[in-house]
Amino acid sequence: MEAEERKRYSRQIILPEMGMAGQEKLKAAKVLVIGAGGLGCPVLQYLVAAGVGTIGVVDDDTVDVTNLHRQILYSPDDIGKGKAETAVRKLSVMNPYVILKAIPVRLDESNAAEIISNYDLVIDGSDNFPTRYLANDICVELNKPLVFGSILRFEGQVSVFNYKGGPTYRCLFPEAEEGDNCEVAGVIGILPGIIGTYMANEAIKIICEVGEILSGKLLVLNALGNTNNIFSFSRSSAFPVKELTINEIPATQPATNKIEEMFFEELERKLESGAEDLYLIDVRESYEFEEDFIGGQNIPLSEIPENVTLFPVDKTIVFYCTSGKRSRMAATLLAKSGFEGQSFWVKKA
Repeated sequence: MEAEERKRYSRQIILPEMGMAGQEKLKAAKVLVIGAGGLGCPVLQYLVAAGVGTIGVVDDDTVDVTNLHRQILYSPDDIGKGKAETAVRKLSVMNPYVILKAIPVRLDESNAAEIISNYDLVIDGSDNFPTRYLANDICVELNKPLVFGSILRFEGQVSVFNYKGGPTYRCLFPEAEEGDNCEVAGVIGILPGIIGTYMANEAIKIICEVGEILSGKLLVLNALGNTNNIFSFSRSSAFPVKELTINEIPATQPATNKIEEMFFEELERKLESGAEDLYLIDVRESYEFEEDFIGGQNIPLSEIPENVTLFPVDKTIVFYCTSGKRSRMAATLLAKSGFEGQSFWVKKA
């Protein structure tokens, strides 16, 4: 490592957890970043600044004016230009000691294995389910750790998959579920910066082998309410609903509650018929609850553990959200709490 490099990274090298050995690990690392959009921009900027030796940027998209409020690598002059090439050009100016490779293609089944095989670590900042599942499956096949992030409205998620035999993306989300995206539902511009920074931090910790990795843990951050929760899950392919517990509930507690899926149409019929045996809980955030009210009470997912003792055991608990992810988590949380009764999780049709 050149003297100028050592000076550049000196504030990082003096950390006891890092040292010169950690900096050399960063320099030797090869990282692939999938997506040079909202999440990819901060991930790339911080990994380049940190001195990751080789970084590949795979993205076939072009810069659009609607990207500019959150994809901070780009300016109006970049509209219409390829993101991968533009990002690499700008990042190269930031740090001449980093090798940057633009890969201006869409990751698909025909090229994913070949591209990913050239890197030690993959960071998924994509915005669609097919790419997420493909990246996960190839990383599992090639035994590559995968750093994951997602954003929508005011909420972001971060996790690490396939790390030293740990859980994979499919362990947490066995099947793709239709839901809103940023184009339809919107996203606050600062959120990808927050989540992308978390993702870069996980990548650096994995490379340098320091700290606690978010393997088997899902960090859920809500920027509107300033809430931050961590859910735990285990590696499993045997059950469609995976074990998922929020950090406030001990994982050792037995699951005595029966969990089933209820289709939205069935819920609507029950509500229209005036069914009195249902206890409906909307686990979305309050602003979502107010915008699309279907009944019941609003208890956001992060507040479920502290309200478990208030749920009536003589009624059927029904959790509701838009995509089904949060409602399924809530039902599993209830089961792990030792609640005796039956609960359903519902996603909007």
